Amino acid sequence: MSAEALARAAALRFWSGPVAPEPLAGGITNHNYVVHDRGQRYVVRVGDDIPMHGIMRFNEVAAQRAAHACGLAPEVLHQEPGALVMRHLEGRTYGPADVRSPHNLARIFRLLQRVHGEVSLRVRGPTLMFWVFHVNRNYLSTARHGGSRMLAELPRFEAMNAALEQVVGPIQPVLCHNDLLAANFLDDGQRVWLLDWEYAGWGSPLFDLANLATNNELPPAQEAALLEGYFDRRADDPLWRRFRAMQCASLLRETLWSVVQELHSSLHFDYPSYTAENLARLERAYQAFQESQ
Repeated sequence: MSAEALARAAALRFWSGPVAPEPLAGGITNHNYVVHDRGQRYVVRVGDDIPMHGIMRFNEVAAQRAAHACGLAPEVLHQEPGALVMRHLEGRTYGPADVRSPHNLARIFRLLQRVHGEVSLRVRGPTLMFWVFHVNRNYLSTARHGGSRMLAELPRFEAMNAALEQVVGPIQPVLCHNDLLAANFLDDGQRVWLLDWEYAGWGSPLFDLANLATNNELPPAQEAALLEGYFDRRADDPLWRRFRAMQCASLLRETLWSVVQELHSSLHFDYPSYTAENLARLERAYQAFQESQ
């Protein structure tokens, strides 16, 4: 727990009086707290802009407000530099096994259809693009200039990124979430909510689907159910090829994200182990992708 972040959470102008923020477990980019005030519970995210990760808080707020207007995300109640206050939602956050439940997976792809359709139409004001291949190039540059322990691997990652981008080809951009970890889904018993919009941006819906599949290790049959449910048609070979390329790009992004965090993050988290875990998964996925060509 950061004393500075805790103090910032407690000092927000939003509170009616003195409060005692309680740390909320799970964040590996920001500091999160639950606060009791006015007989209500609130969630506070403490974190500044993080340009190296493409995180700009004005963009996060615009995306989450649009998602809330569609009934898909918690309400943003207050924002000031470095902090965001949201209404607390009662419910259970998912683990990967929950995402792999056939019932929940169907709920999730319908939720993503609404994100890419309804939220895209609701968002207002300046918002960012999220193109995973640009994100990866930026991470590669950051890792190179920061003297990463993985310098020798970076040229191979760069070539991999370029090859995958060529396979994906042109897209029709929609507003995407871009961080579909299981813990970003909250089930209140009636509906599934989508949390943590800091990586939101305009991009390919196929990235969200691939990111969901890789983050939660969907087996092949569920990958097929995801694609065919979302697109409402049989997944043909060209779609599978682009999907597999996006899966590799998602795993490369997660690997490089962790490589950069190793250099710059002040949070107490075992980033080297996280890097190794995602790199191993990337190597397996990319080998299978190449063998399928």
